[in-house]
Amino acid sequence: MMQQRMINAANAPQPVNAYCQAMEVSGGTRILFISGQGGVRVDGTIPATMEEQAELAWRNVGSQLAAAGMGFGNLVKVTMIIRHESEILASRPARLAALGDHRPASTVIIGGLVNSAWKIEIEGIAYA
Repeated sequence: MMQQRMINAANAPQPVNAYCQAMEVSGGTRILFISGQGGVRVDGTIPATMEEQAELAWRNVGSQLAAAGMGFGNLVKVTMIIRHESEILASRPARLAALGDHRPASTVIIGGLVNSAWKIEIEGIAYA
């Protein structure tokens, strides 16, 4: 049976948002590496707002998890790449909707994305 243990060392900075500093996993037998998922619809169209793109990116992550017989609770590490720092706050509601109380290890990178219309890309590692 897979077990997850959040780690937030007392002698290091504590998380400032909805994540943990480290995630220990044990007992599982499968690891899923999810490539970056953009805020893109199945038909290839890209909405204009961060809110919509973030919702779609998380939905696309969820689709990959489901295809592997997993869910958001199986995520142990998430990396979000956001084009502009000013859009971080707009990305948070979709993250919280997807993850709920689950707090995987997390990194946010501010940087360019392969498609100039993309505002966000999310990759993950899941364990079951």
